[in-house]
Amino acid sequence: MPAMPSGTPACPDTGRRHRPAAQLADMIPGAATIRVSLSDPKHLWPHPHTVVKDERGETVGLGRTTSRVAARWILRVWPDADWTRSHIFDLAQAPHICSDLIAADRGR
Repeated sequence: MPAMPSGTPACPDTGRRHRPAAQLADMIPGAATIRVSLSDPKHLWPHPHTVVKDERGETVGLGRTTSRVAARWILRVWPDADWTRSHIFDLAQAPHICSDLIAADRGR
């Protein structure tokens, strides 16, 4: 990571996982959670896919570009996550992301 003349990193890692929540909330008004996976039902090969839900659990419609940008941001922030499964990014609890299996357990 390149450093500024002061020697501090140009993009410190401390807020790296908090920024996407604020940016995604601005980009997708009303979004509460974003489910991200690499299994878009419209494609046979791995492809970024998002499903956004509001506070009531209703799906928020997204355009193709917004959907892909949101998925790619989350994929890049958590590169070590197991992306063979879908994960849910809760905008209110950022910077936490959990798999669908964990989210299902919490709902019981």
